[in-house]
Formats: sequence, C-alpha cells, structure tokens
Amino acid sequence: MIKKSLKDKFKTFFKRIFYTILVLTIMLSLATTLILRQDKFGKLPSGERLERIKKSPNYRDGAFQNIHHTLELSEEASYYSILKEFIFGDKSRVSPTDKIPSTKIDLHSLDKNENILVWFGHSSYFMQIDGKTILVDPVLSGYASPFSFSVKAFNGTDAYTTNDIPEIDYLFISHDHWDHLDYETLLKLKPKIKTIFCGLGVGAHFEHWGFDLNKIHEEDWNTKIKLDDNFEVHTVPARHFSGRGFKRNQALWTSFVLKTPTMQIYIGGDSGYDTHFKEIGDKFGSFDLVILENGQYDKSWKYIHMMPKEVLKAAKNLNAKSLFPVHSSKFALANHPWNEPLTKVTNLNQNLETPFLVVTPIIGQKVEIKNLNQSFENWWEGLK
Repeated sequence: MIKKSLKDKFKTFFKRIFYTILVLTIMLSLATTLILRQDKFGKLPSGERLERIKKSPNYRDGAFQNIHHTLELSEEASYYSILKEFIFGDKSRVSPTDKIPSTKIDLHSLDKNENILVWFGHSSYFMQIDGKTILVDPVLSGYASPFSFSVKAFNGTDAYTTNDIPEIDYLFISHDHWDHLDYETLLKLKPKIKTIFCGLGVGAHFEHWGFDLNKIHEEDWNTKIKLDDNFEVHTVPARHFSGRGFKRNQALWTSFVLKTPTMQIYIGGDSGYDTHFKEIGDKFGSFDLVILENGQYDKSWKYIHMMPKEVLKAAKNLNAKSLFPVHSSKFALANHPWNEPLTKVTNLNQNLETPFLVVTPIIGQKVEIKNLNQSFENWWEGLK
C-alpha cells in the first residue's frame, strides 16, 4: 500500500509538472502570436505579390537568395559562442558614455539650388540634389527594435525628428530590418513621401501600413527606373538577409544606383563583401560618392556585414571618388567599440597608395555634396 501511495504521488506530481509546462507553453505561444500580429511587424508577401516574387531568379526554395552561397554565421561561429560573448564579453565601450556631438540645420528652409547631404546617424540620411529631396532608411524613433526599451539610440544622436523632415521626392529603403525600416518614423512621414523605392516583398509592409501603392517602385535586382527631370534609379545586388519576424528572406535586400542630371551615387544597403561590387563598378563606371555600411560587423557574421578593410576594397571596386561610411555611431548592434568603425576605416584609408576622400560629418552637419573637398574632423576621437 505504501509503495502504491508513493507511486500515485509521483504520478500526480509529474502530471502537475507536465500540465504546468503545457499551460506555460500555450501562454508563451499566444503571447508571441499576439506580439507578431502588431502592425509594426509588417506583413509577409501574399497573393499577386507572392506570385511575382516566385518568378524572380533570386527566389528559390521559398526564400530570396544571395548571388553566392552565404552563411549568416561564419564557419567558426555558433549561436552559443555569440550568446556567450554577448553575455560575458567586454561591453565597456560598445555604447558611448559621452554625448555624441551633433548640430542641426533647418531642412524646411533649404534653397532648392543647394546640393547637400545631412546624416542622422547609423544608415539614415537626407540629400537634396539637383532640386530633388531624398531620404534613405530613416530611423528617427529613438530605437532600432520592435520594442522601445531595447537598441536605444545613443545620447545626442536624436537631433532630428520627423517634424524636421521636409516633403520627400524619393524615399529609399534598402531592406526591412528594424534599423532600416522604422514603422513609427514612416507612419509620421507618410503624408510627406511622394515616391518609394524598395526591393521585392518590402512593399507588403508599406501596403499593410496604408501607403498608396501607386507611389511604390518595388523591384527585383537589376531593374532600371526612369524618373522625371533626368533622374534614374537602378536596383542592384547586395549580400545580406531580411526579416522582421521569425520567417526570413521573404523580402529582397538591395542597394541602389542613383543617377541625377549631374551626379552618380551608390546608395548601399547592408552587405557583406562579394563580387557584386566589382560587377556594379564595371557596369556603371565611376561614382561621385559611394555610401557603404561600416559598422555592426563581427568575425562571427563576416559574410553579411563588411569589415572596415572590405569597405575600402568595395569602394575601389565601385570606382569611388569619395566614400561615406555609415551604419555606425547611433545604435549598438555588435560587440565592437562604438567608435571603432570610423577609427579603423579612416586609419586604413590613410595607408592606401591613393586614399579616398572619406566623408565623416557629425550628425546634422551640412555636407556640400558637390564640393566634397571640405574637411571633416575626426569627431569621434577622445569620446568615451
């Protein structure tokens, strides 16, 4: 009888454990489902859009693919090693303790004849060229995450808000990651945006958020878009990935070649180094300015983000006259010191036989885009 009683107690105990785990699992699943159904997560392609995507030569096995096989984690890395470094690694300089310097100009009162670039930190910037206003990957909400309490902008980097942005002729979105496609920013800017350029599948997010589909050029790689006033846009490859939820690579990541009446500019999205840079340089010739990601890199994901020496190699492949390195100085998305990207790329550039003119403004500084001989200070030096 005693043995039977103990056996019954163990059965009851394990049943309670089982049902507790089951209930917690169900609750977690429901919570996850409710979170992912929030508007800010956007929408996966479906219907006619999905059928168009399936016809793309860059879409195979239910997902978009890079030109060459690309590992998201390098051979020597694992999720365990990354998590270990994230938890136990030295975080003392990943985010600055000092306030990041910035300045501010009135973008609403610009003379239409001015040709300028204004950086907002990370990969967000404004340009006015040959009378057109241009905005790239604007993230002005103060964070680069689904949740406002995480991946917060560094102190001093939010000098500009959506109220400071004038009417935009051309909006470029390189891909749908949170540090490039910001729901809160775009909703506020919606009335100001005339035309949008993005990769295949990204339009599903915009449609879900109520944007006019007639304003959207949602294209595959190697598409030419002729615009008014002798402006022209070409979508060109990058080496990266996409996704705002658990399902990845349902929207295409891309870079752009922007031809204005007087300039040719490479608008780079996130990309690891590959042969596409040389192919683009061979096809389009020299670029007055190339804008390349330089930051949030790590040896563990070296195939989807360039290391600083590769940024300079890519600029050479693109026949760049000048280089604007972005993707740093606002958010901590990697384990390197926050100011390492700019330190490394400028130091490496100085050692080149023919150095590039490297554009390194402080946030908000007016860069004379047709007079890139202006001098830039190493503003990040000495900051902690």
